[in-house]
Amino acid sequence: MTVWNMGNSNYERKIKELQALAEYRKELRKNPQLRFLFFELTQRCNENCIHCGSRCGETEVAELPTEVYLRLLDKVASDFAGHLPMICVTGGEPLLRRDFFEIVGHAHRLGFPWGMTSNGTLITKDVARRLKEAGMNTVSVSLDGTKEYHDRFRRSQNAFERTVEGLRNLLEQGFEDVQATTVVTKQNLDSLEELFQVLYDIDVDSWRLLAIEPIGRALDIPEMQLGTKEHFALLDFIRGKREQGYPVLYGCCHWLGTDYEREVRDWYFLCNAGVYTASIMSNGDIGACLDIDRRPETIQGNILRDDFTKVWKERFEIFRTPLSERCEECRNCPDVAFCEGGSCHSWDYERDRQLVCLKRDR
Repeated sequence: MTVWNMGNSNYERKIKELQALAEYRKELRKNPQLRFLFFELTQRCNENCIHCGSRCGETEVAELPTEVYLRLLDKVASDFAGHLPMICVTGGEPLLRRDFFEIVGHAHRLGFPWGMTSNGTLITKDVARRLKEAGMNTVSVSLDGTKEYHDRFRRSQNAFERTVEGLRNLLEQGFEDVQATTVVTKQNLDSLEELFQVLYDIDVDSWRLLAIEPIGRALDIPEMQLGTKEHFALLDFIRGKREQGYPVLYGCCHWLGTDYEREVRDWYFLCNAGVYTASIMSNGDIGACLDIDRRPETIQGNILRDDFTKVWKERFEIFRTPLSERCEECRNCPDVAFCEGGSCHSWDYERDRQLVCLKRDR
């Protein structure tokens, strides 16, 4: 695992940078920039993860035909010429689509950068070679613990060995950005050092950790959710590794307060939903971040009947208005200018409050 040279951030500098970011965010809401376009190619999966945010496999969800993706890529390439977004391919397990390489190959030929999120179990040496030929730029592979825990969490026999083999196959191809991603729960928090050693030996390019989120099937297992002290223990673990120069980072999930912002990731909290990020769901629905609760007000249209570019430019108002405007508790918070209500994916749209607030619950 490559060692970084990480600088220390001081409080005064943080405040100045956060104030500048707050002003930038205001302009961004008026003039959003499509930087990431997610394709949820399928909700089928060869694993059955306890925490799955999409509840993959519980219901049969229609998938878009190949030609819909190809036409969409052609249109986005035309409409966003000169500023093409990164295509982020996910699922379910995206490699289960038989037309996977036809879709990503077309994106590559059009000049899109593209990356993938995968459980890694289907990435054989041949698949890794084909991914290289298709121009994949980044890949995030989920590894949630050492063998016993990972297999149990993923409810898949020998998942750990197959995922590690997938990571090794990717690294053999010389990809520049092979990332491992770990969902942290009460049950694996104390074994992160052991997993770090596994990933250090594999020599992944970076390790991204995030606490289990109250979405999808994770709502059914509250006993796995981190308490506030445990969440801060996770942040302390990440900060310690970064101070040693290792490429370990916390996900983009939440506002962490000035003690941790920029200490555990490369920049400050900014919810990308609807300002940098849009998604095409497996049934064609258009939304922002795929982790957001799929409700009538969060679905912005459907690619089978709506012009994507027009939807991006004219809708998404729910994501371009600060969540804090909907919540008195958030409006009265001293950090409101920096947080603005937190992440859209952990927002309770029934009660208009943030489900995960490390400042409130500290």
